[in-house]
Amino acid sequence: MRILVDAMGGDNAPVEIIKGSILAAREYGVKITLVGKEIEIKKYLNTDNETLAKLNIINAEDVITNDDKPVKAIRSKKESSLVKAMNALRDGHGDALVSAGSTGALLSGGLFIVGRIKGIERPCLAPLFPNGDRFSLLMDAGANVDCKPLFLSQFALMGKVYMEKVLDIQNPKIALINIGTEQGKGNKLVIDTYDLLNKMDLNFIGSVEARDILRNETDILLCDGFVGNVVLKLTEGVMSELIAQIKGELLKTTKGKLGGLLIQDSVRQLNKRFDYSEHGGAPLLGLKSPIIKAHGSSNDVAIKNAIRQSKLFIDNKVNEMIIEQLEMGGGIS
Repeated sequence: MRILVDAMGGDNAPVEIIKGSILAAREYGVKITLVGKEIEIKKYLNTDNETLAKLNIINAEDVITNDDKPVKAIRSKKESSLVKAMNALRDGHGDALVSAGSTGALLSGGLFIVGRIKGIERPCLAPLFPNGDRFSLLMDAGANVDCKPLFLSQFALMGKVYMEKVLDIQNPKIALINIGTEQGKGNKLVIDTYDLLNKMDLNFIGSVEARDILRNETDILLCDGFVGNVVLKLTEGVMSELIAQIKGELLKTTKGKLGGLLIQDSVRQLNKRFDYSEHGGAPLLGLKSPIIKAHGSSNDVAIKNAIRQSKLFIDNKVNEMIIEQLEMGGGIS
């Protein structure tokens, strides 16, 4: 198994990307191809010979940044690390791709270079989202701002396969993010999707309101990419600000400081649940080959975990199972 890694993508590239790749090569035994500026990459390949033998380099002298327009960059920056990694993935020189680079460029490259699974209308960005004492899959988190009911029904189908095969959650509970729980409530997209999901062989439990999405009630949260991205960013912002304010209040008095010492482990564990580095990244479901989008600020641990995700994706034949479900009628009962 060979994993392609965009060595120049992300805020901490290439150092943290390379460090994470080295950790993954040691821990998971996978072969890794680092795609990026070869001279820079070689500066940070300080590891033992056994691990070094599992690392390869594809030279790419250009970089796609977050300031570039995604579609234009994919078409014009042919020598960029992301485009060359995508081409290598398409041509069979790797089994999966991990990148912490531009989400827009990754989505565009996935569509135009790697391509969609036959029968899948749109790929879906599906990060893990804190939910009680475990996690839900948030679908879609920003790949498709405008959706049709068919798109969301296919997201549900792909999410079911991913949850069962990668996260070992059987018959996952699926819900639509909505403004109310009653059937018939919501906009046209939600109402029509609700009716379609009811006809599918899925564990669809109806709608869930935004105030309840952090509770341990659902395994897959469905919405269009506009809603999903707002939910994701709002939750990240609220948690970050909440923890900062708690710390600020505790530091105001001696009594607060003493109390802070008693709860610091609990606060640390809470913060850890919302820490992207613990989960690695979000799969782009629906493409012909696995792509994992790591957070732009990924450190070495996040990259290592993203590579682990890609390995599990391949080992558990997620795409093959999605294709099988489509051939069986897409879950329509």
